[in-house]
Amino acid sequence: MHIVKYRMTEQNLRPRRTKLEIPGWAGKPEPRADGSHEYAWHCVPFSEAAQYGLEVFYPYDNELRVSTKDGCLVFDGDFGPPPDDGRLWPPFRTFGEHYYTYQLLLDLKVEAGFAIKIEPHPRFYTDSTDSVPIAVPALMRNWWPMMFFMVFKSPAEGRTHIFRSNEPFAQFTLIPEECDFELVKMSEEEAAERELQARRIHESRGTLSAGTQWTSASDTVFDATYRRIHGAARKFPPR
Repeated sequence: MHIVKYRMTEQNLRPRRTKLEIPGWAGKPEPRADGSHEYAWHCVPFSEAAQYGLEVFYPYDNELRVSTKDGCLVFDGDFGPPPDDGRLWPPFRTFGEHYYTYQLLLDLKVEAGFAIKIEPHPRFYTDSTDSVPIAVPALMRNWWPMMFFMVFKSPAEGRTHIFRSNEPFAQFTLIPEECDFELVKMSEEEAAERELQARRIHESRGTLSAGTQWTSASDTVFDATYRRIHGAARKFPPR
């Protein structure tokens, strides 16, 4: 178990382990059954990735709308009078031509050997309105004591990104500090082993998916092959 410690200026950021919101950005609570609409939470790899980090919530009562009009970034929101602690106000600023910053003032302290990777919140990938803020990926190493600000990609011309109270706007993932790996081509023996594994799964799919196949409202066929193998792998991990 690894520990991530935090401190922050704005308490309503409410950092927590990312949760799938159902109903909400991850979809509706429709069963895996014929005729159901397919949602992100139906996919195990996406659900696992979405819950792999920490999420933070927009802490202000009034929503902020960020738009690009005639090539210029426009911030539309009422933040009220500035706080008396001397922080930058309003907490949003343009950053170059195609980005803007949000004065986050969040400190996430991780153990030695780890870092925090900033990413778009997973609801960005389920959104059909192009209104979810796009956090620009960044790596914060454990020796940096405070994330003073984070960067977002500006919306395209005519589009609007919206920050709403109590909506998550970014995800932070705990990863090894150094990307210490080398890309190596598999040996013939390893490649043959992986190919055999893939073929066995393919040939056994009828058995693995028995009783679980369903066709969504868009005529997309789903089954529980991945979920069943995933469950078995968790129950009987390799030694």
